[in-house]
Amino acid sequence: MKIFICMDDTDQLKGPGTGHLAQELCEEIEKIGWGMCSAISRHQLYVHEDIPYTSHNSTMCFEADIAGDTLTPLIHYSSNFLQEKSAPGSDPGLCVSVDHPGLNRGKLTEFGQRAKQTVLNKEDAYQLAAELNIHLSEHGGTGQGVVGALAGVGLRLGGNDGRLRGWYHLGRKGESIAVSSLTAYDFIDWVRCENGALLTDDTPVFFGGEEVKTVLQNGKQVLLVKRKSNGAKPGHWTTLTKQEVKIY
Repeated sequence: MKIFICMDDTDQLKGPGTGHLAQELCEEIEKIGWGMCSAISRHQLYVHEDIPYTSHNSTMCFEADIAGDTLTPLIHYSSNFLQEKSAPGSDPGLCVSVDHPGLNRGKLTEFGQRAKQTVLNKEDAYQLAAELNIHLSEHGGTGQGVVGALAGVGLRLGGNDGRLRGWYHLGRKGESIAVSSLTAYDFIDWVRCENGALLTDDTPVFFGGEEVKTVLQNGKQVLLVKRKSNGAKPGHWTTLTKQEVKIY
């Protein structure tokens, strides 16, 4: 079965971020033999003075393909993992949702979108989690991280929010590579311009910086490009810079 695992508010400013903890949990799940995990997506939530957060109020989510009889022990292990590994003073929350035909994906995705635009509370999160039969639990502090954990699953399910964890060095700035060579990497499904059009396999793409990052669009890992500046001919494209990709 496919499940979504999301954690939020596990860190403090001077320690490893939630992304590092999510990566460690992925590795533990695979090492134990419960299943295989996907890339981790980062989702930006609403920034407001009434919402406690460490630095950017973002949440981390990933998918895992597991056998059905491993769900309960996996949830138990993940809960203990957050309890032990989260930074002192943090407010960690954990969400684990099974992706099945009866899941109301619309309500879950709507909650995620609302969490990007307004202040939500734990009661909002627990009420929806109970309605949809989704595991949601807090593991320290105020437990306010349950809001972001549930929202992150909704945004990941929606398939059109956030960027994937990890920067990749595929070539030097100014060098070019064909789209077909980029999509040969297992972490790039599509190469797409910012207006949504897909680039053909033979299109050359120039590196706009030393490293690239993918974003989540249509449930795919997408490398975004923009039209090359400095009087380039039509059809010449370059990858986004680190600063440009941070808006996703």
